[in-house]
Amino acid sequence: MTSNNIRSASYVKDVEHRVVVPADVSMSMLLGPADTVLRAIELGFATLRIHVRGSSITLVGPGGEVALASRLIDELIEVVQGGTTLTSDIVTRSIKMLGNATQSRPSKVFTFDILSSKGKSIRPKTAGQKHYVDAIETNTITFGIGPAGTGKTYLAVAKAVQALQNKMVQRIVLTRPAVEAGENLGFLPGSLTEKIDPYLRPLYDSLRDMLEPDVTARLIDSGTIEVAPLAYMRGRTLNNAFIILDEAQNTTKEQMKMFLTRLGTSSKMVVTGDVTQVDLPGGKVSGLKTIEDILTGVDDIEFCHLTSSDVVRHSLVAHIIDAYERWDVTPDLGSTPVRNFSPARAVPDETQEKGSHL
Repeated sequence: MTSNNIRSASYVKDVEHRVVVPADVSMSMLLGPADTVLRAIELGFATLRIHVRGSSITLVGPGGEVALASRLIDELIEVVQGGTTLTSDIVTRSIKMLGNATQSRPSKVFTFDILSSKGKSIRPKTAGQKHYVDAIETNTITFGIGPAGTGKTYLAVAKAVQALQNKMVQRIVLTRPAVEAGENLGFLPGSLTEKIDPYLRPLYDSLRDMLEPDVTARLIDSGTIEVAPLAYMRGRTLNNAFIILDEAQNTTKEQMKMFLTRLGTSSKMVVTGDVTQVDLPGGKVSGLKTIEDILTGVDDIEFCHLTSSDVVRHSLVAHIIDAYERWDVTPDLGSTPVRNFSPARAVPDETQEKGSHL
């Protein structure tokens, strides 16, 4: 068969489908400023020819790609109708969701507001994050386990602030192990606040990204929000509280048990951590590594595992995490691993709010 015949046969397989955009959706909102959203769709479907005329979008190409692109545009229309501004990042993540055949729909993920504060909406950005947020809503204890940049702590704090504002709890308790100080804070110079602040700073940062500084200070001063090292949880019963244990990979099995048994009536717990970043001294076993085996089958507890596909920092972070995972499974760590990945120049996530600490 000649090359001309091959092209002809390929062309015969192409299908054409027209999507009519509803009258209540602005084409400028759907296509993005300077057609940035349209360009992102074209990049995601390189085999398609996409034509825009008036309020219709025509897709021409292989049947499977046309069907997927049509679903994408339908989802993006619903996102716009839900009040969310489209970006190329939303398009890229939506294509991944639809291509992975998950149950999550982009229109349900990108229009799900947890909290509106300081002129912005805080919402999940991936299917994994949406599942995590739903699990926190549904269960009394939720574990968020995954690599850096997946929003484990940030989304948990957002749910805590939401619960406080909706009067579902009376206070928020945020804690993490001060493992770098060996929990022996008495040997460090300065007041208690000066000693523990460096270890708890990420939690303060998340709070201040969601609440005005004076509100945060007032709630902390009144004890409505408490930020403390894990060692200070011992012997307490935490009622009517939303409790978050951050950096839980740096707890021992005994500390994990101690923390979980602080749970009081009308309270909710979220435990977050990354089992690949354990800093415990002396080869101690992380409590986060063993807890899922211990609690498997216990009702009202859910484990959510986030992955590099849920990273919402700079896109290069996901590639770094994947590279480390490939390195970790290399049989001979003394040898140079095969470099089978050479990403194009990574582009920062344009939707990432400054200081969001996801």
